[in-house]
Amino acid sequence: MYESSFYLSFVFTSLLQILAAFGSLSADRERHFRQDQNQLLPMMRGMKAFVNIFGRCIWTGPRFCCNTTPQDRNACKHTDCLQPDNRTMDMAKKPLRDLYPESEPYDSGWLQVSDIHKLSYQQYGNSKGKAAVFLHGGPGAGVGPCDHRFFDPEVYRVILFDQRGAGKSTPAGELKENTTWDLVEDIEKLRKHLNIDRWVVFGGSWGSALSLAYAQAHPSRVKALVLRGIFTVRRKELEWLYEDKGGACMVYPDCFAAYKNFIPHAEQKDLLHAYYRRLISDDEKVRIDAAKHYARWEMSLGALLGDEEGLKDAEKDEWSQQFSRIGCHYFINGGFFVSDTQLLDNVDKIRHIPATIVQGRYDIVCPTETAWLLHKCWPEAEFFIVQDAGHLAYEPGITSRLVEAADKYKSL
Repeated sequence: MYESSFYLSFVFTSLLQILAAFGSLSADRERHFRQDQNQLLPMMRGMKAFVNIFGRCIWTGPRFCCNTTPQDRNACKHTDCLQPDNRTMDMAKKPLRDLYPESEPYDSGWLQVSDIHKLSYQQYGNSKGKAAVFLHGGPGAGVGPCDHRFFDPEVYRVILFDQRGAGKSTPAGELKENTTWDLVEDIEKLRKHLNIDRWVVFGGSWGSALSLAYAQAHPSRVKALVLRGIFTVRRKELEWLYEDKGGACMVYPDCFAAYKNFIPHAEQKDLLHAYYRRLISDDEKVRIDAAKHYARWEMSLGALLGDEEGLKDAEKDEWSQQFSRIGCHYFINGGFFVSDTQLLDNVDKIRHIPATIVQGRYDIVCPTETAWLLHKCWPEAEFFIVQDAGHLAYEPGITSRLVEAADKYKSL
């Protein structure tokens, strides 16, 4: 009884410290995301460790194993203890990896993929190196200035491109001839255009769905998969994020209110379609207003402690329309998949491909359940849950895991 009271007191004190820290962060909003996170993570990790070890004094639901050593965990018989190995527990024990240094593309160009669409692409790193293609999120977000930095530039030939209608690709925001299967074949056209036989495929968020779709369609062309923030475009995932049905709206009710209330009350039972009607309006002002509200909502959820750069992008007329129009177009069409679970159902087609799955524990955009389902379907793939991260690839723990994964596949 004494020990239980002691540890409860410790946890309560830690909670007070974290609340105090959040108070100081709120009073100083100009501090950078990484600095904020570095302030909170030591306290959060310490508290997590004590709760994991002594949580039986507080609750009995599923959680990490109550034992502290690998030997004791392996022997644990408690039915309410999960049994994570070092894949999910060791990030606090070793230094985090950072991105590789910035560099300029050694090549850039355009590829006409249809009568309508022309794709912009860039190549980084070693022109004679091992090929890797980066598939961006959204869909419609476009590539970012640091996306090539997950890869060792001395080893990899890194190909980045903007998907149809996104980034620099033209025409911007175009929805005609813009489906998942168009993008899958665009990746093949780009591979052939660049005279690449096989490559490592790397994608996060929507990019993880596109990576899975491409690999399942062309498994012989994929050396390995690196997947982050798993998304499979199931109706359940879309309703969690975009509808008032007890999902992300309950975690970020303040941000959700602006997203929801932009739509008249009579249309609020189906927010995604209500936004789509406005995003394809002939009235440019209607399109831009809808695009910014839609983008602000999603950008508000990106990182554990906020995504200032994403929120800035959401205020840009062109970017917000590309992101919102294309994304909404894909989602109201179920990602153009033949069934709600197509990507999970077809894992057998890629089971032989080396793969790493990285998921932020507190990912609100793409909740951990989807990554867990993929892991259960595909136990051969490495699976990492980063305990102190949300959705973004550039949160420190996720970045570290992604760089490690890319390094692992350098030998293929």
